[in-house]
Amino acid sequence: MSPLFYIIIVFTTLSFLIFFSKIIFDSRTDESIYLGTALIGNTGNLGIPLGIALFGVESVPYTSIINIANVFFMYTISVYFFAREQFSLKQAIISIFKIPAIWFALFAIFLNYYQVPISEHITTALNMGAYTSLTIQLFIFGVYLYNVQVKTIPWKLSLHISFAKHILLPVIGILIIVWFTDFNSFVASILIMELMMPLAVNNVNFAVLYNCKPFDVAATILISSIVFVFLLYFYIEIINYFIK
Repeated sequence: MSPLFYIIIVFTTLSFLIFFSKIIFDSRTDESIYLGTALIGNTGNLGIPLGIALFGVESVPYTSIINIANVFFMYTISVYFFAREQFSLKQAIISIFKIPAIWFALFAIFLNYYQVPISEHITTALNMGAYTSLTIQLFIFGVYLYNVQVKTIPWKLSLHISFAKHILLPVIGILIIVWFTDFNSFVASILIMELMMPLAVNNVNFAVLYNCKPFDVAATILISSIVFVFLLYFYIEIINYFIK
């Protein structure tokens, strides 16, 4: 149930952001970036290792399935907000189904659900592909981040996104978990941790793909990561409270 409530929490927060975005931003592009990036956390490359560090390897099944839920949200709702800057509603929706990650994620869930055995050689090849993909993502992020200067950082956009990601989303998540779920402290803490992750680097890929201010998105991810570092101590204290 943890991935289901992760999606419920994200969609609940998104409903607030849609309302706020009309008030905060005059530019439709900034509004699209705000809605498309603010809720997409780094639940995979950072969330899974941090889960192991805080909760042990027993957390991996939970962090992995929450990451898959995040991937589906990322490659559907988030992509839609980026794509609407270039396409009509119909074209934006069609563009979502053209993304290979959606179909491969569904295929992976199918294999996992039916416990289909995978050859060791295929697993090794898939791992190599995953590491290569991560390297390419970070390389693309670095290329765009290199050209970001302090005076050109979109502070209004970046700080509003960081507030939504690091304050609003975790608060709404904690309230929903406490009031509407009966998760044990272990599962609840893992879910809260995943909600606190900084912005995913994948956001830059979408911004580049749909020509939606990739330099501003790269700067926004940098600001989110810095905010996460400063809040990490408090995050851990909150998680420890729920573990107890």
